[in-house]
Amino acid sequence: MLKINREYEAYLDHINEIVILLPIELEREEKAFYIRDINGKRQLDIQDKMNIGSHIKYICHADCSDAFGRLCSIVDENGLETDLQIGAVIRTKQFDEMFKYEGSDLGVTYSKVSSSFKVWAPTATSVKLRIYNKQKQEYSTTLMERVQSGVWSLTLDGDFDGYLYTYLACVNLLWKEAVDPYAKAVTINGEYGVIFDEESCKITKETIPPFPNKNDAIIYEAHIRDFSIHDNSGMSHKGKYKAWLDIDTENNKGDSTGVSYLKELGITHVELLPINDYEEVDETEPNRQYNWGYNPLHFFAPEGSYSLNPANPLERIKEVKQLIQALHQQQLRVILDVVYNHVYAKEDSPFEKLVPGYYFRYDENGIASNGTGVGNDLAPERYMVRKLIVDCATYWMKEYDVDGFRFDLMGILDVDTMNEVQHKLLEIKPDAFLLGEGWDLNTPLPFERKAIIANANKTPMISFFNDESRDVIKGSTFSIHDTGFVYGNLNVNEHMKQIVSGSPHKFNRPSQSINYVEAHDNHTMWDRFLLYAPNEGDDVRKARHRLATSIILLSQGVPFLHAGQEFFRTKNGVENSYNAPDEINRLNWTARSEYKENVDYIKGLIKLRKMHRAFRLDTTQLINEHLTFPNLHEQLLAYQLENVEKFGPWSSIIVVHNNRLNNHLTITLPEGNWLQIVTPDTVQLDNNEAIMKNQEIEKIGTYVFCKN
Repeated sequence: MLKINREYEAYLDHINEIVILLPIELEREEKAFYIRDINGKRQLDIQDKMNIGSHIKYICHADCSDAFGRLCSIVDENGLETDLQIGAVIRTKQFDEMFKYEGSDLGVTYSKVSSSFKVWAPTATSVKLRIYNKQKQEYSTTLMERVQSGVWSLTLDGDFDGYLYTYLACVNLLWKEAVDPYAKAVTINGEYGVIFDEESCKITKETIPPFPNKNDAIIYEAHIRDFSIHDNSGMSHKGKYKAWLDIDTENNKGDSTGVSYLKELGITHVELLPINDYEEVDETEPNRQYNWGYNPLHFFAPEGSYSLNPANPLERIKEVKQLIQALHQQQLRVILDVVYNHVYAKEDSPFEKLVPGYYFRYDENGIASNGTGVGNDLAPERYMVRKLIVDCATYWMKEYDVDGFRFDLMGILDVDTMNEVQHKLLEIKPDAFLLGEGWDLNTPLPFERKAIIANANKTPMISFFNDESRDVIKGSTFSIHDTGFVYGNLNVNEHMKQIVSGSPHKFNRPSQSINYVEAHDNHTMWDRFLLYAPNEGDDVRKARHRLATSIILLSQGVPFLHAGQEFFRTKNGVENSYNAPDEINRLNWTARSEYKENVDYIKGLIKLRKMHRAFRLDTTQLINEHLTFPNLHEQLLAYQLENVEKFGPWSSIIVVHNNRLNNHLTITLPEGNWLQIVTPDTVQLDNNEAIMKNQEIEKIGTYVFCKN
C-alpha cells in the first residue's frame, strides 16, 4: 500500500495532463516530477508553471490512460512522493468514452442459488461488497473484481434473499461505504440496499385500453399523504399508500371522497408528487415531519413513510404497485413526479462516494453548479448519468406499470437525455404521458442543449408546464400586485388568445402545452387572491377562481388541476409548504361538501371537454381551421369553434370569458338556433331551449353557447 503524506498534491485532469500543486516553500529552480505506475517510472514533461499564491501550479504531460483502477504516484527529484488523484478527467469526453457501460445488469441479479452484484466505479482502486444479515450485523466483506468499462463484479453462491448490502470503494486512498445507486429495495431510512426476489413482489396488472390522444388528458396533481390525512376523508390508513385502495369512501356529509371522487370528477391522469425514497422524513416516526419529497435519496426504491410497515423493504413495493393497479381499475392512469436534477446532499450521496465529481455538473472553474437552488445539479449530459436516468424511468414503467412521468426542473436536463428517455419509454408504452418544468435555469449547459420551453421543438413528444397560462390568467406568480385576466386586466387579451389556442407561439403541437393556474408550488389561487384583494367578498373571489379554472378546462392543450383546486383549496397563506404540517397541506374533504356547487360545475366543464373534441384538437393546423375570435365586445374574451360537427354534437360553439364585475354588456350571436349550456353558475349540457340572439353578459365567469 502506498504511504503518502501529501506534502504536495497531484491530479489527473485530462487523460494526458497532470496538475501538480506544490507549496511555494518547496519550490526549487530545477524541479522534476516522475510518474510511477505498473509501467515503471518515467519523467513528466512540464508544459507550464504558474504562481497561484500559496502554491506553484505545474501542468505536466503524460499518457495516463492506464491510471484508472490502480495506484499511481508522482515522485519529485528528491524522492518526495504523493498519490496521483483522479481529478477533473472524469468530466471529459475521453473518460465517458473509455468507461461507458451499456449493460442492463447494474445492481443485484438475484436467484435462489446465487446473487450477482455489479457497480460502476471506474476511478476506484478497490471495491468490496459488504453483506449484512437482517439484524444489520455484518455477515461478510468480499473483494470485487474489476471487469469491463469500470464495472466491479462479484457473484456469491447461496440464497441471500432478505440480506442487506453496501459497497465499499477506495478512491484517492479514501474508503467510503455507499448504498447501491441501483438498489431497488432499501431498509428503513435508506440505510442499506436489500437483496430480494422480485418475483415475490409481482402483482396482477390491470388491462386498460390505450390512451391514443394526449390532448384528451386531464391531469390531477396530488400528494400521497395530503390526499387522505384529513379527519373527514373517509379513508382508512390515512396518509398511506393503502388509503388509495379504498373505494366508495365518503365524508360526514355523504359526499364522495378519495379515488371514487376522482373517478366522478372525470380526470384521466393522477400525477403523484415524488414517491421514490427521499430524505427529511424519519420513516421510524413518519407523522412527526412532512415533506413534498423533492429530496431524492434512492431513485429506484419507493419511499417508506407512506407504508404501513416501513421496516419491511418489500411491503412498500407491493403497496405502491397495489395503489397503481387500484387506480387502473378505475381507468385512471398514473404519472410519477421524478427528480432527476439533484440529490438531497451531494457529499453524502452514493454517486459522490463511488465516483466523486462525475455525476454532478461543474462550471469552468470547477465549482459545483447550483441551477436547482439546492446546492447541486446532476449532469445527464454524461453517459452514465443519462444511463441511470433512462434505466430508472424504464424500471418504474416496466415493474410498477406507471403511465408517465413529470420531470421536476427539467431545464437542468439536456435535450439529448430527454429524447432518449422519450424514445425508451414510448417503446414500452406508446401512450405514455411525459411532461416537465421547462424553466431556463442558471446551470452551465449551453442554452440550445437545455430541455426548456424555448427548445420544445427538439423534444416533440414531451409536454411543458405553460407558465404563461398561469401568469396571464391569474397574475404573475412572482408579484402579488400583478393582475391577470381574471382580475380585469384587459391588456392581456392578446396573450389570452394565444393561450386558448394552445400557445402556438411556444409549441409545435397543442399537447405540448400544459395549461394550469395552480400547482403544489407557490400560493394556491385562493390564497393569492386573498393577498391581492383582501377586502373583496368571497362570492366575487369564488367567481374569479371559477373563471380561471374554466379557462384552463376549455382551452386547447392539456389541462392540469391541483388537488382541491375545484373546492377552493387554501394553505392558510403559506406560499412554500414543502415541509409545513398536515394542517397546512392536507386536502380538506369538508370543503369538498361546503363548495359542492363548484365541484359540480368543474365536473360539468370536464364532461363538456370530453363530450366535444373541438376543445382538444390534435394539431395547430386544425385549431387554425376551426378557432376564430369574433369581436362580440371589446371588454370580453370570446372565441368561436366553427364547423366542428365532426368532432361532437354541435356544429358551432362560442365561449365567452367575462372578467369584469357588473359589466352589463349585450352580445349578439351569429345567425342560427343557439343554446346556452354554460353560465357563470351552471353547466347544463342537455339544455335544449333555444335562446335569443341578443344575450346579456353580467356576471364574472364563463358563458358557452352552441348551435346544432
